[in-house]
Amino acid sequence: MPPCSSIKCQLICCPLQTVTCSVTSLYLVVESASVFNFLHIFWMQSCIRLPYIKSALEGYEGQFSKLIKDRYLDPLELWTDDEHLNKFIALVETSVDLDQLENGEYMISPSYDTTLSALKEEQESLEHQIHNLHKQTANDLDLALDKALKLDKGSQFGHVFRITKKEEPKIRKKLTTQFIVLETRKDGVRFTNTRLKKLGDQYQRKLEEYKSCQKDLVDRVVRTTATFSEVFGSLAGMLSELDVLLSFADLACSCPTPYTRPDIIPSDEGDIVLEGSRHPCVEAQDWVNFIPNDCKLVRGKSWFQIITGPNMGGKSTFIRQVGVNVLMAQVGSFVPCVKASISVRDCIFARVGAGDCQLRGVSTFMQEMLETASILKGATDKSLIIIDELGRGTSTYDGFGLAWAICEHLVEVIKAPTLFATHFHELTALAHESPDHGPHKKQTVGVANYHVSAHIDSSSRKLTMLYKVEPGACDQSFGIHVAEFANFPASVVALAREKAAELEDFSPAAIIPSNAQEEVGSKRKRESDPDEISKGAARAHRFLKEFSDLPLEKMDLKEALQQVKELKDGLQKDALNCQWLQQFF
Repeated sequence: MPPCSSIKCQLICCPLQTVTCSVTSLYLVVESASVFNFLHIFWMQSCIRLPYIKSALEGYEGQFSKLIKDRYLDPLELWTDDEHLNKFIALVETSVDLDQLENGEYMISPSYDTTLSALKEEQESLEHQIHNLHKQTANDLDLALDKALKLDKGSQFGHVFRITKKEEPKIRKKLTTQFIVLETRKDGVRFTNTRLKKLGDQYQRKLEEYKSCQKDLVDRVVRTTATFSEVFGSLAGMLSELDVLLSFADLACSCPTPYTRPDIIPSDEGDIVLEGSRHPCVEAQDWVNFIPNDCKLVRGKSWFQIITGPNMGGKSTFIRQVGVNVLMAQVGSFVPCVKASISVRDCIFARVGAGDCQLRGVSTFMQEMLETASILKGATDKSLIIIDELGRGTSTYDGFGLAWAICEHLVEVIKAPTLFATHFHELTALAHESPDHGPHKKQTVGVANYHVSAHIDSSSRKLTMLYKVEPGACDQSFGIHVAEFANFPASVVALAREKAAELEDFSPAAIIPSNAQEEVGSKRKRESDPDEISKGAARAHRFLKEFSDLPLEKMDLKEALQQVKELKDGLQKDALNCQWLQQFF
């Protein structure tokens, strides 16, 4: 049977109508949980129980009975008739020696071939003669059959007699005159005579002929059974699909927090809206009380989402759960949401986690760049892109520059729905970029800022993660607070706060309570609202781009100075409404 993973891959890549059919199939399975739970637990464990699987499916009489008949019952009826699977079963029952199966041996039945049957009869006749000779020898030597005188069979001597060393003195004279002693060992004396040796040699020859005939017949049977590969392939594919859907249904029915049936929308229309979404793997852990979040990737408004917030605040979990929910919906599963509407994606690109590849000689940052390059080359406007912490493996300026350029490319060129989690808070300025500035007009897909919220106690300075994703930008990562969680020495934490305050030139995030901002940000040089910073940074970026677009090499000095003055005056005028920009004048 094909592995379930391959069936899921086929479901992911299948057209929209097939995805819809899979979700509908799953819905009927969930609807008839008792019937299909019985089917999954017991009958799906063995393909020889296909008639019972068929009976269980026939027991369903709901609104989707026609779908069950067309997709499962009719194919089962076809592939299990007398021309297909039943014919194979008859071949097995005829050709395989079922008596030997109890001993774990798979052999061709003697009755399957006349030559094999004749060889088997000759073998049995020789065995009977050998056993009669054993009885006669026991009487001649006056030894108890099988107790004192045993009949052994080995690869070295074939059939031989064996007595214990204790019995050997009693018949020593006869042994030397009437028999041939083969060996004396701790477990006894082995000997034979002319009659036994002759019968043993004949038996061995017949055994070799029997094995040779068996081998020829096995080859014939295998060639015949190979013609049934299409039957087993079709049955395996159908049962694997049913197995996957039953597993999805079992999960949807047994999960403590309900799953929901997603609405599937064509890829060139609609949005990706997940209300109360959860991560199915994280919420399954016993000690986790998962906090659900909404995700609304809306064309022209929030198609590209920049997610900022504290370390350990839940950014990575959030973007991954969105990817998992979309993936589950497209393979035909119910999703861990209150409500879900999925615009079908042709691919999900994910650049998450960090790690090098020593065997390939690839550093952590290079691995990150390679993964990002594959996204930029392979993604389309019908893909879903998930990026976590891009550009952190190099210098701050290089990392930010790469992150900004990649974001602009995703927004302006690829235009795919994207979740971009980052600690480069300056990237939030993308949401305030004018779509029509500069010589090249931008067709924006809609950039929105979101952050994961947290709370700082004003007295204890304890940071509490709220794990809620809310609109707006955040300008702090709270890395120092996480270091406190890790039990850093107090002196190290204090010095870290001091140096961070010296370097930063903007205030803490809006998610910090107002009564805690003075304490945490008291040493900051300037205080500005995060949205004001984003707008100011976007205006400054526009100024720099307009300046870089000036054809200075074609202007004389006077004209160049005039153009630069106009740009500067425009920026200075806009700075009157932006405290963050005023620091540059």
